[in-house]
Amino acid sequence: MHSAAECQKALCFFCIMNHPDPLVRRSQASHFFQQMPLTDDKDHVLVLSSLRNIAIAQPDDPEFPSLGIFTSMTRLIQKDIHHKQWLLKDQNIYIPYYAAHIIGTYATSNPQSAGKAAESGAIPALLELLRGKISWVEQRVAARALCHLASHDVAFRATMSETEDIVELAMEIASSCLGTVYRQFLATEERNRLKYHCELLTRGLGGVETENRKAEEWGVQLQEWCLYLLTCFAGKGSDRFLDRICESEFLKELCGMRGGIESCKDSPGGLGLIRELCNFEIGRDRISNRREVIENLCDVARSSDSWHETAIECVVLLLKDPGTRNRVIGFSAAAMAQLVELRRTGETITRALLQDYHRIKYGEMRLGSFEVEKALEETWELKVERKKKEKVMNTEELKQRETMAGFLKREGNESFWRGEVEKAVNEYSKALEVCPLKLRRERIVLYSNRAQCCLVMKEAELAIGDATRALCLSGGSRPHRKSLWRRAQAFDMKWLSRESLMDGLRFVEVGRRKDVEIPCFAARLVKKQMHATWPFAAAVKSEVAAGKCKKVERFDHGAAL
Repeated sequence: MHSAAECQKALCFFCIMNHPDPLVRRSQASHFFQQMPLTDDKDHVLVLSSLRNIAIAQPDDPEFPSLGIFTSMTRLIQKDIHHKQWLLKDQNIYIPYYAAHIIGTYATSNPQSAGKAAESGAIPALLELLRGKISWVEQRVAARALCHLASHDVAFRATMSETEDIVELAMEIASSCLGTVYRQFLATEERNRLKYHCELLTRGLGGVETENRKAEEWGVQLQEWCLYLLTCFAGKGSDRFLDRICESEFLKELCGMRGGIESCKDSPGGLGLIRELCNFEIGRDRISNRREVIENLCDVARSSDSWHETAIECVVLLLKDPGTRNRVIGFSAAAMAQLVELRRTGETITRALLQDYHRIKYGEMRLGSFEVEKALEETWELKVERKKKEKVMNTEELKQRETMAGFLKREGNESFWRGEVEKAVNEYSKALEVCPLKLRRERIVLYSNRAQCCLVMKEAELAIGDATRALCLSGGSRPHRKSLWRRAQAFDMKWLSRESLMDGLRFVEVGRRKDVEIPCFAARLVKKQMHATWPFAAAVKSEVAAGKCKKVERFDHGAAL
């Protein structure tokens, strides 16, 4: 514990904080912040570490921001960048990290503090760190701080003079940072790693395994902060920003920027940026020209991904726009038609799909694709015609249809167990045609059974479709467990590892709620897909192929199962 009586310093931060008079404390703290960049004190890092903890505990407290902490942190960053000898002295290498972290934390949710940070010149200093003047560790906290500043209008205006640099850097870093982290840290032998990186990652607790896990996490965060920074600029709707961000190859890369499994619930990754771009005509136009982006959105929309509704919103916006509808509907109609019975968004999807269907059904409009027209016809039949017909049916007729559906389901089950899989598919299909729409439970089982038949026949896309329809009917809070597993297998057959993993994890989660032991086959699939979806997998392949580094094994996230 710090003792003011024993302290020999003329200006000590800890003594100042212990002063009983608030007015004196504020005055001395302001003077301390002014003098801090001008002095050479080996305790600077200890002070900054304490300031970081204070900021984390009280990010909205305006006291230190009003006393000049942003100017002090900005000058310390500039001093470290421009005076290499001072940077390498004592523990000064830690200063840029802590200084940038403090700026970002105080700017998180307080617009006034963000404005003060911008006025202090923090943005150019942070931009220097973002350029990689020190290392990827400082890039991460700089990207974080810039994101928090850009999220406030008062501070965003201060970034305008640096817009092109920020956008270019954020795109470049988002594309390359995982390779950088892998090459400069994960693939580096323990004895050759920078000591201060290891200590910042672990806080002195844990060994190599902890370092690797935290380095993976920080690498993904760096990418996510850069994507969020681009989202902030895209949200302003300027053609200058949008034109650059909507570059064709970058849009393609965005599909793979989904972050790690641990962070996916909190961050949409590249999907969030695509969603923002879909708010603007130029964004929708560019996205609609990338078939792989549309297909990726449809796959996410049909998965258990936490952000599947965001993917649905993107496709719906593209379908509603007359300028992009015809380009997108051919790649999305079949997949989106499987989602029309979702409880929250099903009606929105239906309206987007059928907005000009009357011109196809009653007019001369043709889409040039049998599959697309069939998907729209089936949607019309399910959501319009059958509803009308069943609404006027009497109770006896509905009961007869229910009995017939039950009979056909039993026939289908018997055919399946005899190995007559195609016959079973036909019988399940007939059962679905007569089964009243209100019998959700029965329809869930029929769709799921037909999905199993499709798996046996190696028809992965059909299996995904039927399992998706079953899961839409069962709802997100209590999903049909067998359908989750069947869709996970089908996604695996199509090499869609992330979607397969999400369904596999949801399958395990639902089983745990019911105190069901995790089956070995589910554990194997989850472990396999954990490795396949490792955020650094593509970076490793690229770096190793280029001969820049060697391949190392990743931390086994699947072991927890």
